[in-house]
Amino acid sequence: MKLPLKLLTSTAFMMGFALVVSFLTNAHITGIYPDFLLNDSKLRSNITIILLACMLTVTLSRIPYRDLNPVKNIKSVSRALLLGLVVASTIPLIAYFILRNVDGYEQYAVGLVFLAATPFAGSVGPLSLILRGDLEHALRSTIVVYVAALLWIPFIVWITLGETVDMKNVVITVIELIGVPLIVSRLITWVKIDKTILSVILNCIIAFLVWVSVGSTDFGKAGLTVLIVFMVVAAIRDIGLGLGSETIEKKLGIPWSQRVTDILMISYKNKGIAIALCTSVLVGPAIGAAMVAIAASIVVEVCWVAFMDSVLFSKTRMEKELAADSSAGIKQVWEN
Repeated sequence: MKLPLKLLTSTAFMMGFALVVSFLTNAHITGIYPDFLLNDSKLRSNITIILLACMLTVTLSRIPYRDLNPVKNIKSVSRALLLGLVVASTIPLIAYFILRNVDGYEQYAVGLVFLAATPFAGSVGPLSLILRGDLEHALRSTIVVYVAALLWIPFIVWITLGETVDMKNVVITVIELIGVPLIVSRLITWVKIDKTILSVILNCIIAFLVWVSVGSTDFGKAGLTVLIVFMVVAAIRDIGLGLGSETIEKKLGIPWSQRVTDILMISYKNKGIAIALCTSVLVGPAIGAAMVAIAASIVVEVCWVAFMDSVLFSKTRMEKELAADSSAGIKQVWEN
């Protein structure tokens, strides 16, 4: 039982497994994907929103009340907002404004908007704990960034797609996805949940959402060239920003704990929110087109998560970095 449990608690494995299953059952490759899901985008949207809202509620509920005051931790919060929202959104936004004017890419580029609008993944906190990152900063920032996302997401969608989508629907979706979980999560912080069970449940939900989205995406219609372009954009956004942040911060002498959390914030986007926004805000064929960019990003993120888990944040490297920081007398906490 140890191996199955280990695999179920591994986000990298579950995302990779879900990706393989998605291609094996893809509606436009093998035709195994269920017709009732493929032909009912509203159903896919509702399933995605409900599961994601439940997942965010449980994840955010693991964040305690203490040390959440943003005013008392202004440097920490400002850094999180800058890295987790502003910097993390630059690459997909730049790519969107370029590709929307290129023939054959305009309808697919819309997916980049939803990737730009989403905050970092709610699992940044738990991952910071596992990887000896700055847990206090990660937890506090998750709450603050997700509160800010209530305005950030509609703002990004409005300045890019405001004339082509129903902004009222955008706001409602954001409230369902983030507003409700933020409130409900504060009411169940006292509920004890076994970490292993929680990890298994969250990973299964993530895997299911990957399958629902990637399994219904028509990659063939977009063409190989379009897919490669969006994978390159995703690689620059995830891998480029992640490794760039690691290189710069290490040269600046920033300790392991801060680097870990910063890298997670800047490179690990909440793709579930992007999927939910896409399927609930767009209609008809536009959903399938926009999903190409999101699905391509998921493919790259699976590779990035696996790389972080096995190389960038490996146990051997972590122990070496922590030992070096300790020898240099560097304090492994966030300086407010």
